[in-house]
Amino acid sequence: MESTNKIALVTGGSRGLGKNMALSLAGKGIDVILTYHSQKDEAEAVVADIQGHGQKAAALQLDVANSKGYDAFFAAMTNSLRETFRADHFNFLINNAGIGIYAPFANTTEEQFDELMNIHLKSTFFLTQKALPLLADGGRIINISTGLARFSMPGYAAYAAMKGGVEVLTRYQAAELGTRGIAVNTVAPGAIETDFGGGVVRDNPTANAHVASQTALGRVGLPDDIGGVVAFLCSEEGRWINAQRLEVSGGMLV
Repeated sequence: MESTNKIALVTGGSRGLGKNMALSLAGKGIDVILTYHSQKDEAEAVVADIQGHGQKAAALQLDVANSKGYDAFFAAMTNSLRETFRADHFNFLINNAGIGIYAPFANTTEEQFDELMNIHLKSTFFLTQKALPLLADGGRIINISTGLARFSMPGYAAYAAMKGGVEVLTRYQAAELGTRGIAVNTVAPGAIETDFGGGVVRDNPTANAHVASQTALGRVGLPDDIGGVVAFLCSEEGRWINAQRLEVSGGMLV
């Protein structure tokens, strides 16, 4: 008998914002498959946390930068769906996995550019493409962008350019997947206190205070500010939101 629970795939779900998204989805009664790059112990701890709250969960290794590994990943995911979740499809794809590289425009190397492109833009295009046979009709796709696609801060030209591409891609995905009832949206966080980019916003008091001074609500964002938004977009109440960019920054640089 196939499970009636909804299932989400969260890339990069073992830490930072991805972890919070996975836990927030589980808190709404959604089962979760999360991916990790190399920190298996962290991923398994998140799985145990989700299971402790009564939801099913699994962790699978995935290097989103390596598109040649996508077929093997989805073969493993198909097995996990059947064995762990008693399901043949999943319902929500959260394209979250990412890295931050600080590099001024004049000093950005081609290697840095290509790494950011493969992880942020190419993966959002081709991983989603490969996921379509397993993604249920009426499902949702949420692509994670950044406030830096709207406002500019020195050192993030390449990173923000990739996320700008993700935001355009989101609209095209929404237009072309609507015939299957699949809604596609972008969530664009502002500066958040995580280990992202070396944890500078979290660990550097000067940087933290500067960001807070540029934010209408007067503080830096926290992971809990983001996960609930993603969970809402996967809820029944979010069903009519499509092809939108939702910035979650507390009003940075407004």
